[in-house]
Amino acid sequence: MATEKFRNRMVSKSVSKKNIDTSPARNRSSARPPKNTNGKQKSLNIAAEKQKTLITAVEKQRGLNIRIAVIKWLFILVMAILGMKAIDIQIFKSTDLTKKAEREYIKTITIQGKRGDIMDRNKKRLTTTIDTVSVAAAPSRITNPAETANALASILKIDKKRLQEQLSTKKSFVWVKRKISPTEAENIKKLKMNGIFFKDDVIRFHPNKELAAQVIGITGSDGKGLEGLEFFYNNSLEGKSRQIQITKDASGRYYNEEKNIRESLKGDSLVLTIDSTIQFISESALQKAVEDHDALSGTAIVMKTDTGEILAMAHYPTFNPNSFSDFNRETWRNRAVSDTFEPGSTMKVFVAASVVENKYVTPKSLFFCENGLYRVGGSTVKDTHKYEWLTVKEIIKYSSNIGAIKLSELMGKKALYDTLISFGFGKKTDIDAPGDATGTLSNYKRWAKIDNAAISFGQGMTASAIQLVTGINAIANDGLLVKPRIIKQIITHDGEVKKELKTQRVRQVISKATALTMRDMMRSVVEEGGTATSSAIDGYSVCGKTGTAQKASKDGGYSKDKYTALFVGFAPEKKPELTVLVIIDEPPGSHYGGIVAAPAVKTILSESFNYLKIPPDMKTAQEIKNANINTDKTLSKQKTALLTKKDSVGNSASGTGAQSVFTNTTDTNMSEQNQSEQIKHKTPYSYKKAPAIRKKSNLSTTESMETPQ
Repeated sequence: MATEKFRNRMVSKSVSKKNIDTSPARNRSSARPPKNTNGKQKSLNIAAEKQKTLITAVEKQRGLNIRIAVIKWLFILVMAILGMKAIDIQIFKSTDLTKKAEREYIKTITIQGKRGDIMDRNKKRLTTTIDTVSVAAAPSRITNPAETANALASILKIDKKRLQEQLSTKKSFVWVKRKISPTEAENIKKLKMNGIFFKDDVIRFHPNKELAAQVIGITGSDGKGLEGLEFFYNNSLEGKSRQIQITKDASGRYYNEEKNIRESLKGDSLVLTIDSTIQFISESALQKAVEDHDALSGTAIVMKTDTGEILAMAHYPTFNPNSFSDFNRETWRNRAVSDTFEPGSTMKVFVAASVVENKYVTPKSLFFCENGLYRVGGSTVKDTHKYEWLTVKEIIKYSSNIGAIKLSELMGKKALYDTLISFGFGKKTDIDAPGDATGTLSNYKRWAKIDNAAISFGQGMTASAIQLVTGINAIANDGLLVKPRIIKQIITHDGEVKKELKTQRVRQVISKATALTMRDMMRSVVEEGGTATSSAIDGYSVCGKTGTAQKASKDGGYSKDKYTALFVGFAPEKKPELTVLVIIDEPPGSHYGGIVAAPAVKTILSESFNYLKIPPDMKTAQEIKNANINTDKTLSKQKTALLTKKDSVGNSASGTGAQSVFTNTTDTNMSEQNQSEQIKHKTPYSYKKAPAIRKKSNLSTTESMETPQ
C-alpha cells in the first residue's frame, strides 16, 4: 500500500512540472517565430501519450485496487458467516443434527417373535411357524396397471379386476397378497415388474393338514388366534415384541442380529394331551361311519380314563388349516366342546347309578315295563319292544324307556336333578378350550311330570360331547369325576417346562362298589342280546351304552326323521384304560346308536389298544373254542371209560353213575346264576307274577312319545 501511494505522488509531480514548463514556451512562441517546431511538437505528442498511458495505468490500478478491496471484504464477510454457521452447527445444533445423521444410516424397527409351536403328547409338531414373504405394490410407480394386474392375478390366483382397481390408485402402498408360497414368489420375481416388491413375513403351517384341525384352530393374517387353542392360548403362543436398531452400510444394506433376537422372542409352545396316532385312528373311523351311513356330521372323543386327558378329539367333515378360507366356517369350530344335543338313552346309566347308589334297588330288582306303553301325564311313552318284567340290569341292556322312567319315579325329581348335576351336566366342564358349553338342564322345581320322565331317557335336556364322555368316564374311573384337559405342558422357546398341568379330581360321584356294579350292567349292553353287540372286541370286555335321540323340530316337538345316534363305551371292564364317545348326526335310514356309532367305537378301541400295547383281559373266541374242544375230548374220554366199566361190571349202575358224572360236570361248568341268566336270555319277557317295584299303570294311547334306542 505504501509503495502504491508513493508511485501515485511521483506521477502527479511529473505532470505538474511539465505543465509549468510548457506554458511560458507557448507564450514566447507568440512573440517570436518558433524554432524547430516539428521536433518540439513531436516531443509534446510523445509526452502527452506517455501522460495518457500513465493516467490509464493509474486508473486501471485504482479499479484493481477497488476490486481487490471488495473481494477482500467479501471474503472476510463470507468467512465470518461460515464461522458463525460453524459455531451454530457445532454448538447449538449439534444434538439435533447428530440424530438426523443417525437416522440416515441407523434404523429403529419393532420385531415380533415367532409364534410358539403346538405339539402332541409325544412332542410331534402339529403346528409351527415358517418364514415366507408377502407381495405388495406401489401403485404410483406402476405405468400399466392392467398388464401388471393380469400377470399377478394369473400367478397368485386372485381376482384380476379387483387387483387392477387397487393398482390404478395413486397410493404409495397396497397389499397384493399376504403370505405367498415360495413358488409364487419366484414366478413374480422373474417378471421384474416396477412397483412390485416383497416384504418378509411368517405363516402358520400345519404339517399334518386336517389332523386335529378343530382342536388346534387357526390364526388370521395378523398372526392372532381366531379359533381353537390358537385363540384360547393366544397370549401364551404369541411372540414377544422388541425395538432394535439396525445399521446401513455404504451399499444400503442393513446389518443386525435380528434373526437371533427374533428367536429369543419366540412365544411359548403347547404340548397337548392329544396322541397324533390315536387322533388319526379316531378321525379315520369317524369318517367311515359318517360316509357309510350318509350322515350329516360326526364327533368322536377318546379320554384316558384315570387322568381325564383327551387323547383324541375328532370331527367330520373337517378342514385344512393351511387353507381354511377355502372351507365352510361351520367346520372351523370345535363342536365336541361347543355344540350341544339331546343325549338320548345314555342318560339311563346315570339314573340307574343313582338308584343303586342310594340303595333303592339292586341290579336284580324287577320292574314291570307295561308291555311297551306307559302313560305319563298327558303323554304316552313307548318302548321299541313290548317288555314285561325287566331287572335293572336288563333295563340298561335292552334300553327300556319305560324302565328308566320308573327308576326316575322311584328316586324323585330332586334326586335325579342332583345326580345329573353331580355328574357334570348343566354346567361347564372347564376344559382348556374355547366355547365350553353349559348345556341345558332346568331346575327340578320347574319340571312337569313329563319332564322328569323325558330327562330319564335323555330328552328335554342337552349336553355337549365333552360333558357326556366326562360323566361316563367317572363310572369307568371307580366313581371319581376328573376334569377333562387337553393341555399337558406349556414350554418356553428353549424347551424349559413353564407350566405342568396335572390331573384335577372334581368329586367322588358314586362309590367304587356302585361303579363296579354299573360297569357290569354296561357290559351286558355289548353282550349277546344287548343293543350294541357290534362294539364287542374279541379278547376285551367292553362296557357301553347306546343312545338314539330324536332331534328337536324348529316348529316345536320332535322331528320324525332326524336323529342323533351315539355310543359311549370303555374297556377293559376291570381296569378301564380308554373311554370313547362317537356321535353321528342325522344318519338317514338306520339311525340306531348300536348300528351307526358302536362299530366306530369298536374300531377306535381295538386299534388304540393295539397301538398302546394294552393286553386282552379275557379269552378270545378262538381260545374259548379250543377250551371247549378240550373239554369235549375230556368228557368223551370219561364217557368211554364209564361205558367200558359198565360193560365189564354188567349191570345198570354204571349207566346211573355215568349220568351222575355228566350232571356233576354240567353243574361244575355252569353255576346256578349262569343257568338263570341263560334262561332269562332265552325268554327275557316271559316272567309271570314276578314281584314289581311299581304297579302296572292304566294305559292310554291318545298321545305318544316314541324314542328308538
